[in-house]
Order: sequence, then structure tokens, then C-alpha cells
Amino acid sequence: MKRALTVDDLVIAGIALAAGLLAAFLLRMLLRWLGKHADRTRWGGDDVIVDALRTVVPWAAIAGGAASAAAALPLLSAVQHTVNQTLTVLLIFVVTVASARVVAGLVRTVTQSRSGVAGSATIFVNITRVLVLAIGFLVVLQTLGISIAPMLTALGVGGLAVALALQDTLANLFAGIHILASKTVQPGDYIKLSSGEEGYVEDINWRQTTVRALSNNLVVIPNGELAKTNMTNFMRPEQQLTILVQVGVAYDSDLEHVERVTCEVVTEVMTKITGAVPDHEPLVRFHTFGDSRIGFTVILGVGEFSDQFRIKHEFIKRLHRRYRDEGIRIPAPARTVALQQGAVVIPQQRGAETEPSEVASARLD
Repeated sequence: MKRALTVDDLVIAGIALAAGLLAAFLLRMLLRWLGKHADRTRWGGDDVIVDALRTVVPWAAIAGGAASAAAALPLLSAVQHTVNQTLTVLLIFVVTVASARVVAGLVRTVTQSRSGVAGSATIFVNITRVLVLAIGFLVVLQTLGISIAPMLTALGVGGLAVALALQDTLANLFAGIHILASKTVQPGDYIKLSSGEEGYVEDINWRQTTVRALSNNLVVIPNGELAKTNMTNFMRPEQQLTILVQVGVAYDSDLEHVERVTCEVVTEVMTKITGAVPDHEPLVRFHTFGDSRIGFTVILGVGEFSDQFRIKHEFIKRLHRRYRDEGIRIPAPARTVALQQGAVVIPQQRGAETEPSEVASARLD
């Protein structure tokens, strides 16, 4: 200590520390006010930035006040250096955490805005956060006077052993990056795998992809397996899709009348039911002379995959009611059993795709 500690030194140090605390309080109130205004904007990035500043700015003000207080005291140079170094490390730590929050939050905002869903690809968020924290850690080591060159060399040599030990994990990591970079699957897409699993993609992280089935259960699929399997994405290249409904009418029906009535029902469903495509053109295509009916396909447009169940439900109800009002008959398959003296006519077993109209005879002795 170069000189004796006086009351004036303590007063000045106390004023400096109090100024830092007051500045932290005022800045926190200002950031709270900015946060309320940020909530009103459409862009989510300002919310992320303000939230991160709430963490770093008050602590930076406190650290500045503490540094000023320490500078006002007659401390030994070694003690002064230790105090300044400690405050610097604390400030770097706070700034690093805040930067990681900002960058990760902005990445999450971008991924959500591109996919248009609440879920996000956390693999990019986690990678970004780890990189920022690693850079902050290296800056802290450099500030403390610890050389990072030998550490980087050791990490380079040990990286090979780590890579061999974590082959599956790294394979899933790079598979997840490849899936997202190729844009074949994004959070919010409805997919179906060749192995039978299907549902909405909730998240793609560094190891696995989480899929929410329509039963609201979660299916966890390793990224490596997802990259190798055959997959149908019902959201690409666009969300809207068409569904086919098979219908049949009796042979004595007026097909022109049937087509006109069916198209009217399709138009009604497309314009009145939520999830349908209002500008979808009604399409009816006759295709089969069945055993008891003329079969045709009705093509409906739906907004996205899960809407098809509601659209098909409403269409069948309305079409059945309209056919009944118009006198259009939907025939039901029938079996005929003919009894003869000494013989029984046994109907042929119904095939998978034919009507049970053919019969075969068997003699009973």
C-alpha cells in the first residue's frame, strides 16, 4: 500500500460503487420498458436482443462501479491487478453468455420464420451456442495469461480419438446438418417413413429427430436412420395436396346428373369447410364397370395433411344426403343363394377387388 487508507478514499469508493448499482437499476428499468415495446413488434429478434441485454448491461454497470471503487482505493499493484483481472473475467463471462443468448435466439427466430411453425431445429441453435461459449472461454484464458496454443494442439491430437469413440454420435450430428441444409425435412413437416412411422416433425437436434404422431405420441428417430430410409414428405414442395375418394352408383343412374350433383357437393365443401382449398376445381372421373355399380373417383383439395380427415368426413356426409335427395342410388353388394333339390348353390368366395356376384355350385350326395 503506497499510502494510508483515508475516509475520503472510502467515500469515493462507496460513491463509485453506489453509482454502478444505481446505473444497473436504471438500465434494468430502461430495458424493461424497451421489452414491452419489443413485444409489440412483429420481428422476434428485438425480443431476443433486449432479453440478452437485461442480463449483461446491469452486471456490466456493477462491474464498472466496482472497478472504479477499486481504483479509488490505495491498493498494492498486485492486488489492484488481481481485482481488475477478476472483474474483467466476470465481464467477459457475462458478455459471452449474453452473446450466446442473442446469437442462439436469432438463429431460432430465423429457423422458425422459415419453417413457419413453433418448433425449431435446435441442432443449429446448440451448435451456435457452443461455438460462442467456446470463443468466450478462450478469451478468458488469454486474459488470464494462459497460452491457448498448446491446448489447441492437444485438442487436435485428441480429436481423432474422440471421433473414433463417438462415430454414431457424429454420424447423427452430420446427418442432421445434411437434412436441414438440403431442406428435405423442416420442423413442422408431416412425414411418413418406409418403416411405417409418420407424424409432424417437432425438432431436429444434434442426435435425433422427434416426430409427433397424430395420436399425440412422440417418435424418436436417430438422424442417421432418417437420412438412410425412404421418406414421404407431405409438406413438400407445397402444403396443399389432393385426396381421392372412391364412390359408386347404380347402373340405372344418369351419369351426367351424378357428375353435376357430385361437383356441386365438392364446391360446397371446398368453400364452407375450414382446411379446404376454396379455389379447387371439382373433378369427377368415372373409371370402372363393377359387378353392381359404376365406380368413379372424386378429387378433393386440402390445405395440409391433417385437414384431409375433416374434409373427407364432411364430403361423405353431404354427398350421401344429396344423393338421397336427388334419388341417386348407391348399390350395396348382394349375395344370392339358390336352393335346388339335391344340390346347393354356394356363392364363390369374394375376391379382394371384385364384387361377390359370381356363384359356384356343389352337388350334395
